[in-house]
Amino acid sequence: MPAPSPDAPSAQRRVSEASIGARLDAARWRPLHTVILLALGAGWLFDSFEVQMFSSAVGPLGDHFGASTFQRDAVLAVWLAGILLGALAGGRLADRFGRRRLFVATLLWYAGFTVLTGLSPDLGAVYALRFLAALGVGAEYAIVNAAIAEFMPARVRGKANAVVMNFWPAGAIVAGVLAYLVLDTLALSAATSWRYLFVLGGLLALIVLFFRRRLPESPRWLVARGRFDEAEQIVRHLETSGVVRERTVTTAPQLPVRSAVGELVRRYPGRLALGALLDLAEAFGYYGLFALLSVVVLPQVHISQAAIPLVYIVGNVGGLAGGLVMAAFFDRVGHRRMVGVTYLLSAGGVGLLAAATASGNARWVIAAFVVVNAFGTAAWTSAYPTFTELFPTHLRGAGVGTCVAIGRIGAIVGTLALPTIAAGLGATASYLLVAVFWLAGVAGIAVFAARGGTEGARRPLELIAPYRGAATQVEAA
Repeated sequence: MPAPSPDAPSAQRRVSEASIGARLDAARWRPLHTVILLALGAGWLFDSFEVQMFSSAVGPLGDHFGASTFQRDAVLAVWLAGILLGALAGGRLADRFGRRRLFVATLLWYAGFTVLTGLSPDLGAVYALRFLAALGVGAEYAIVNAAIAEFMPARVRGKANAVVMNFWPAGAIVAGVLAYLVLDTLALSAATSWRYLFVLGGLLALIVLFFRRRLPESPRWLVARGRFDEAEQIVRHLETSGVVRERTVTTAPQLPVRSAVGELVRRYPGRLALGALLDLAEAFGYYGLFALLSVVVLPQVHISQAAIPLVYIVGNVGGLAGGLVMAAFFDRVGHRRMVGVTYLLSAGGVGLLAAATASGNARWVIAAFVVVNAFGTAAWTSAYPTFTELFPTHLRGAGVGTCVAIGRIGAIVGTLALPTIAAGLGATASYLLVAVFWLAGVAGIAVFAARGGTEGARRPLELIAPYRGAATQVEAA
């Protein structure tokens, strides 16, 4: 259904009783909110499952195909490049065609190519299928963050978004347990164990369809397209009574996909720069640290490859705890302040891990890894909601996708560079570089706040990032 022209009669472009955004923000928590949270969180869980599963499977996969160290690293680089491109494309497509269509399409896409990876006849097929699956995972970054921000009431939006983000460490724990059972416990040869892991992972991801088939389209996205009648029907399931007053707000026109990033750069350069910096810093630190641990640190303290999945399980338990604690205080402390504090703690946690590594004690290394993963998870799960809400609805997918794409550059560089630096200069040099990236995030959010950057906690999205135009809308009193 095409959107009405901006020149359509004002009655067609006006919400008669209350703005869609204000009514969404005034709604009390309903069962549909829970379904949305679970559906989006479950998708995030399986995105994480996909990433962590590959980390566990790359060893036996590489052994099966006789891959060199470079060839194994190249599989990860191809994967991250796919996420980069998928985030860019997925964000733009979600802004153009809607959140709901992409929910199902991306899930089927990456689940299907994950299953096919388990049937790969050679290493070349693995590269191609991993890249294709990663396109779907990358698209999920933009779609999930945009949708959760647009559905949830302002008073709990930050917490709800952070809870969804914390399905990531939960997925990592599930992947670690499955990897341990499939790769190390079941009586499977190296030629088949990694295949079972990918096939099972892809099939399990389809469970999310049970939740996602009930998801409606984002009412805010529908309003941005001028489709008020459809938005009205959805909001009726969520709204509650309340006093409202009218205020001037906007209706966004339907922009060509290619112009989205251009408008972001012209109108929201500071917000785009902040989101890109925060994502770059966390991706470099998160992915790079895991690569450094598995390739250099854990073997150095005599932890075997077979035990690494167990170490990651324990570490991600710490990550889940850190993320959930952060979520409980996120809206009360304020989004900008929480990002600054957690990024600073992450830099300090890296220093703790460096000291534990220098001691050569495996138990201290594992304990420090739990702590740094708790801080790191709290940091990135606070960053995503913070920069997601800074973009207007008609550009939100593109904004998040662009930030994630830039962040994946950090992930690629960190994953490939940190183990190499550690081999040449020692692990301390790599740890120092990770800490510098976390501190860059602290500096970025501090500059943003000092220059009057918007604090989004508990504020309506329409006030955080209004579209510059004219229409009639209302706001909860």
